[in-house]
Amino acid sequence: MLTIKVPLRKAENLKNYLLDNCFFNKEYEISKDKNFIYFPINEKKNLKKKFPFIEFVSKELKGTHKLTIRDLLKDKLTKKELNLVPSAFDVIGGIIILEIKQGIVKKEKIIAEAFLKLNKNIKTVAKKEGIHKGVYRVQKLKILAGISKKETIYKENNVKIKLDVENVYFSPRLSSERKRIMTLVKPKESILVMFSGCGPYPLVLSKNTKAKEVYGVEINPIAHKYALENLKLNKLNNISFYCGDVKEILPKMGFDKFALKSRWDKKHLESKVKQNPFMIEFYTPKGDIESDKTVKKIDQSIKKLAKKQIKIMIHMPLAYKDEKDISLAQHPDRISNTVECMKK
Repeated sequence: MLTIKVPLRKAENLKNYLLDNCFFNKEYEISKDKNFIYFPINEKKNLKKKFPFIEFVSKELKGTHKLTIRDLLKDKLTKKELNLVPSAFDVIGGIIILEIKQGIVKKEKIIAEAFLKLNKNIKTVAKKEGIHKGVYRVQKLKILAGISKKETIYKENNVKIKLDVENVYFSPRLSSERKRIMTLVKPKESILVMFSGCGPYPLVLSKNTKAKEVYGVEINPIAHKYALENLKLNKLNNISFYCGDVKEILPKMGFDKFALKSRWDKKHLESKVKQNPFMIEFYTPKGDIESDKTVKKIDQSIKKLAKKQIKIMIHMPLAYKDEKDISLAQHPDRISNTVECMKK
């Protein structure tokens, strides 16, 4: 690459001249060493006459254009296939988890290798092999590229979370939700987290608040094992983790008030209401909140529960619309009572 070598103390005026007169080659980055700076240029024309102290040298420079996944795949996939390559994906520690559409399954390893090359901090690329299912809500994964491992350490909100991404339910997309919840915790409060998994909520709340104590209950023994490891990893001492069914463990813990998780429809709510909780957390998976019609039905459920003095928390409101996260909790005007119950 053709460059101009110039002493550092004289660089600023020369740079302005190169930019103003279209000599500067913006496709490459500037380089410098201890005494000199190197500007990429398009041509030499009359520059030596105007700036006799400069020197023309050939030097290898980094390009300013950042590679995209499309750049890496454009010669390996058809245009139709390129349009199917995922632009949204989960990154958990050193693992990328992709959702591969049917039209590009035959090219999945090529695509995975491209993601691996593009993301230097990633060691493993996997794909979803189905939905979250079963009592533990785990999801089968297939390794496509990189190191064959499913255990990693994920960092968020000042904590480290170790987990097996296939055998533990975990969503990095709830990081901002966990941060929001921690701002609601008051000093010396005792907090119970049901379905606590590998411990993300208890860890974040313990690390970033002045809560007196935090309890976590999880039925998945593998997730519970990681929760105990994460307790040591983060050197926290006010968390107690319990492994088992919430229905069996909760009565033994002596809590006067407790919250339950449920879908918002009548069929799922009836059994929850009979247990007389002070709060019900609505779980709204993909497909529930994209339409205003469904949101109105959720609103009606909230109003009926409010009459029974049951508060509502929209805790898992993620869905996808035009490849963007949308959340009822971030739009309290769409759901009645949300703001009030978040404050209390």
